[in-house]
Amino acid sequence: MPKVTMTSHLYRFFPALEGLEIRVSAGSVADALAELNQLAPNFSDYILDDTGALRRHVNLCINNELIVDRKKLSDQLGDEDTLYIFQALTGG
Repeated sequence: MPKVTMTSHLYRFFPALEGLEIRVSAGSVADALAELNQLAPNFSDYILDDTGALRRHVNLCINNELIVDRKKLSDQLGDEDTLYIFQALTGG
């Protein structure tokens, strides 16, 4: 089962995920995010816009490669893959 790893600041908004080894079913990135949303309600709303596309300030990688399909999230996860979720931070 693919593993999901995310930047630590996301745990501030979704503390239910902190400390968990998150594993999801192999399939599309959209499927993986739907599973995450079941573990932490509103997770998808935080990283996806109202059209279901990835927000500009959020990046997803499968292993070391950025996903290609940021709109439909159709990139596929294999059993040994890791999905990394990270958000760009800004500040002054």
